[in-house]
Amino acid sequence: MSAATRSGSGSGSRSRAGRKVAVVGVALSDCGRVDEATPYALHAQAARRALADSGLSRDVIDGVASAGLGTLAPVEVAEYLGLRPRWVDSTSVGGATWEVMAAHATDAIAAGHANAVLLVYGSTARADIKAKRRTSNLSFGARGPLQFEVPYGHSLIAKYAMAARRHMHEYGTTLEQLASVAVQARANAATNPDAMFRTPITVDEVLDGPMIADPFTKLHCCIRSDGGCAVLLAAEEYVADCASEPVWVLGAGEHVSHTTMSEWDDFTVSPAAVSGRLAFERAGVTPDEIDVAEIYDAFTYMTLVTLEDLGFCEKGEGGPFVEKGRLLRDGGLPTNTDGGGLSAQHPGMRGLFLLVEAVRQLRGQAGEGQVRRPDGTLPALAVASGTGGWFCSSGTVVLGR
Repeated sequence: MSAATRSGSGSGSRSRAGRKVAVVGVALSDCGRVDEATPYALHAQAARRALADSGLSRDVIDGVASAGLGTLAPVEVAEYLGLRPRWVDSTSVGGATWEVMAAHATDAIAAGHANAVLLVYGSTARADIKAKRRTSNLSFGARGPLQFEVPYGHSLIAKYAMAARRHMHEYGTTLEQLASVAVQARANAATNPDAMFRTPITVDEVLDGPMIADPFTKLHCCIRSDGGCAVLLAAEEYVADCASEPVWVLGAGEHVSHTTMSEWDDFTVSPAAVSGRLAFERAGVTPDEIDVAEIYDAFTYMTLVTLEDLGFCEKGEGGPFVEKGRLLRDGGLPTNTDGGGLSAQHPGMRGLFLLVEAVRQLRGQAGEGQVRRPDGTLPALAVASGTGGWFCSSGTVVLGR
């Protein structure tokens, strides 16, 4: 029986609880400098490409998850795509949105509330500023708890910078160690044709760049780009009809920490300490078994502390851990293998791009940027961990072949 036929046979009953869930389609829209497209067009382009990648009919899609666009994000996006979903999610927790949505979609599919859920995102953040359709913003707003911080100039980057300084004070983490994160991300971007910046950089170049928020110079910070992407999740019975090998969702976790800096218990601990533990426990694997890590990297410190909190090294040892090429594609823990938000693309809430790259690596579809195990085989396990706000939220997903 075809997937399209199954889709119309009373899907979504609770009798289907416990189904396994796979990522069956992934794609990017045009990325980087995209001056002529609208965000809706990038959503549609990414969605069409992800559906084509899956080999399934659009009729199987009965769930849509989207955030960051319009007033009623999943409703407007679904209408633009010509879809009428019966399951939707508009969870918006910053960069962690997509890992959290993937967890919600997986639970819904496993419980029989949906069969195939499309996660889709698109943004023209760079083009909008260039065309003066919008300006850069210093803060997320001045209402609610944020009103007590905004008057003192607490921009998003300043909050990350303060957290980085605290880690440096507590554990002796150095500027050179933080800079090495950016250097390795750029090296990984070098073989990614979709990366916005591919020219190699050095630690000295990172340190000598213009100061943005002490200790972050320009190259410690993510780029601003246009772009979008999409991920299609489906129940196990659809896998036989797919064009590519499935990548299974093995476990996921989510956690929120704070919105006011004064309520953050420890600047050196991110919410990934909880979301990661939950994801690994639910997947039944340990950090030592992970072959590829895709980590949200709006700033270099974010990568370093998330690696600690996911359990790849002890707390305070992130500085030495990231040195000597460990994050390179052929390093001890290939991390942000597409170049990440520091070099590849960062059009806003980048968490969905982490899932796309993780899936491509596990499928062996990363081209010159493909990671291989020491024995030459493809990676079998990957983790994608998104962070939102100023370490306010985290979503972590473990994937496997």
